[in-house]
Amino acid sequence: MRDYKQKQKDITEILYGIHPITEALIAKRRKIFTIYTAADKDNIRIEKILNIARSLNIPIKKMSAEKLKYLAKTENRQLIAAKTTGFPFSEAEEIYEYGKENFILLLDSILDAHNLGAIIRTALCAGAGGVIIPKNRSAMPSPGVSKISAGALEHIKIAKVVNLTDTIKRLKKNNIWVAGLDAKGDYSLFETKFDKASAIVIGGEEKGLRRLVKDECDFTVSIPLCGQIDSLNASVSASVVMYEMYRQKGL
Repeated sequence: MRDYKQKQKDITEILYGIHPITEALIAKRRKIFTIYTAADKDNIRIEKILNIARSLNIPIKKMSAEKLKYLAKTENRQLIAAKTTGFPFSEAEEIYEYGKENFILLLDSILDAHNLGAIIRTALCAGAGGVIIPKNRSAMPSPGVSKISAGALEHIKIAKVVNLTDTIKRLKKNNIWVAGLDAKGDYSLFETKFDKASAIVIGGEEKGLRRLVKDECDFTVSIPLCGQIDSLNASVSASVVMYEMYRQKGL
């Protein structure tokens, strides 16, 4: 049986949008088979992508905007798309090593693609060593997520695991402290020291952390709030936590 990474290389998908395709070309983690465009030569950003494609001998095909929109499976008008290999998942163990210097982000039941894209964009900007998501009950790193993340998806390391609680146990065995973000956390985020190898778990949009996941964390933290609203959007919460970790670690 062929290994998992080979199977991933056999998957193809259509990336769309200027930022995802530009970043995919820069990151060089995907194989790009064909570039499709409906743009005219006056579009400088598109022409830069096409010049890179020509230098790499990637075929370029012109088509109408309507056909391109159909190809990309999106209602939004697109000027450029690319047929590529599927998203290159990392092994969880690889991310553990990066987490010892930076921090690791675990996502528990983040189902909304817009939230996942926004979180990934912030994770890359805040220096996260990688992101771990569960195989089930999670949005996946799709072309739409790459678009939402402004191409950050093309650079971030993401591992997909069967069991998030088992992953937390393995992180702790690797001497990485695991904190869970919870509205009734043990400590305020701004009173918590992240001076050791750390990971943070962000819960889903509706119910937050699942009980078994929360119980496995070393401790939980909360974001102080004022006013009449008692919670933040999942991607906003993740941003606040990651940048506090960034600030403390001096990344």
